[in-house]
Amino acid sequence: MDIKKLLFVTKFEELGFDALQSLLSLRKASLNHVVFVNVIERDRVAMHRGAGYLKEEEIRLRETANIRFIDWAEDLFEQGMEVGVYIVVGSMVSEVIKAAQKEESDLIVIGRPHKGVLEQLYAGSDITELLRRAAIPVLVYKQLSETAISIEKPFEKPLLAVDWSPASLRAVEYLKVLKDVITEIHVIHVVAEKELKGASAMEVQRKRKETRKKLDDICDVFEAEGVKADAHVYIGNAEDEIEKGAREHQASMIVLGSSGKTAWVERWLGSTPQTIAEDSIYPTLLIPFKK
Repeated sequence: MDIKKLLFVTKFEELGFDALQSLLSLRKASLNHVVFVNVIERDRVAMHRGAGYLKEEEIRLRETANIRFIDWAEDLFEQGMEVGVYIVVGSMVSEVIKAAQKEESDLIVIGRPHKGVLEQLYAGSDITELLRRAAIPVLVYKQLSETAISIEKPFEKPLLAVDWSPASLRAVEYLKVLKDVITEIHVIHVVAEKELKGASAMEVQRKRKETRKKLDDICDVFEAEGVKADAHVYIGNAEDEIEKGAREHQASMIVLGSSGKTAWVERWLGSTPQTIAEDSIYPTLLIPFKK
């Protein structure tokens, strides 16, 4: 599960070179190749301009992206890294998935777009669809200027939220490989209030102890790799408590496994990983479970 090749998907306004630089600590975990991806979406350009799609606009966007990528690539070349570039016209999610498969990438990094009137129609659905279709981990990188937090090294102090699903266990294995990048990790599980409804004080404490023991076992895995790890049990709404946990423990990112649900269930009912990826102020890494 080494991260050797990173797919960096950007429209520039929501994900710039500073974000990429914050991820270069992954070189300690084998990263040596970055592939830049810029997708020009005809429908959105046409809607935004209030006119039919113009060939001239495609040319302008291609050349603008090319100039930016050349500048970024020169910096990475000086650091001894390999660089690839995709500037394509098409559907965002489809083109990203195709590029990831062709390049055999280990991680997709994508920004959460600024949500204007038009973007509100697409931002959530694009992220949700990408998380559903991607066979490799996806890091949804949040625009730091939109938040009160400052994150220079997203992988340095992650908060891992587990629900004992196969995807959660795969997330443990994924993060274990990053022992040279992670300095400290907090592992949490959120117990839903409905699970404790009607329970006696003794039963509640038994549930807490059982949960804590399972979390401690996961922490032992990281401790064995030389990574400081702490376990925490929260009670309440999963999304709210995970966000609270990240804030209380000054996490640099949130990590979750995704997903055991079928596509149609997630589409209509949603899921905790997708909600956090779309709404949290923290960078969110989603680890898919693929049989």
